[in-house]
Amino acid sequence: MGDDSKDFVHIGQLLKTVLSNFRPADMQLAGVWKIWDQTVGPAIAENARPLAFKQKLLLVQVSSPVWIQQLRFLKADLIAKLNQALGEACIEDIKFKVGGF
Repeated sequence: MGDDSKDFVHIGQLLKTVLSNFRPADMQLAGVWKIWDQTVGPAIAENARPLAFKQKLLLVQVSSPVWIQQLRFLKADLIAKLNQALGEACIEDIKFKVGGF
């Protein structure tokens, strides 16, 4: 058997390479995804999910126009809860859009 060790890459180097390709907004969106279900609760989590993050605006995909209306009433509370769960005030606004589920 030959020496195959030259084909292996240390996991730390691999992660560093992969993570360097992500923009900060991608990392923040990943953080939102991680805490979303628990923070917003099961009813909202079944009908809305984070889609994109740009600067301090979170775009959320929602199952129907009825849910958009409901979530607009809850927007300030959702922003506060999400920022608290994230440990920093990285969300200033949420925009809702109807999308496929």
